[in-house]
Amino acid sequence: MKLLYGTGNPAKIAAMKRRLSELDIEIIGLRDLGKDIPKVVEDGSTPLENARKKALKYYEAFKMPVFSCDSGLYIDEIPGELQPGIHVRTINGKYLTDEEMLEYYSGLARKYGDLTARYRNAICLVLDNEHIYQAMEESMASQPFIITSVSHSIHKEGFPLDSLSIDIKSGKYYYDLEHDELDRVAVEDGFLDFFRAYCVNNKEV
Repeated sequence: MKLLYGTGNPAKIAAMKRRLSELDIEIIGLRDLGKDIPKVVEDGSTPLENARKKALKYYEAFKMPVFSCDSGLYIDEIPGELQPGIHVRTINGKYLTDEEMLEYYSGLARKYGDLTARYRNAICLVLDNEHIYQAMEESMASQPFIITSVSHSIHKEGFPLDSLSIDIKSGKYYYDLEHDELDRVAVEDGFLDFFRAYCVNNKEV
């Protein structure tokens, strides 16, 4: 099965391809189509609402099976008004570059100390007009991790916060983890279960 991943982020596409390599699924990204990409206003109140908005818009535009993902970031130590939630990249109405994200979140860690954070992740898959599946399961959420004030020397486009992220269990920066472990951080096991159910086994989770 060929699926369009509704993102233009090459790092996200590469991580998803590696994680789904055991399944009989071919992943392509929006830029692979060589067509104009419609703008999607991500104004949902949850990651699941935004994932659905993107998937439906891209299916309408390209008429092929497509999935989209979205995330919210939740941090224990900061005041509620600073909680990023679904606005991980948009702070005070401004869309941040990778460099600006590094500066903003490292600044929070300098102010409040190392931060304990977690992503809530969602996915929507549109196979056709009659078969639309979505999920925001606990198995798709990240394990708690640390956002620290000191950046790792490795920076990868599209994943700026990984340079500030530390695995709690090992105490290692994400970029010091083994390659397979880093892929599991990027794409949790719950996503594999989702694709097995709806694309491989063709049954509900």
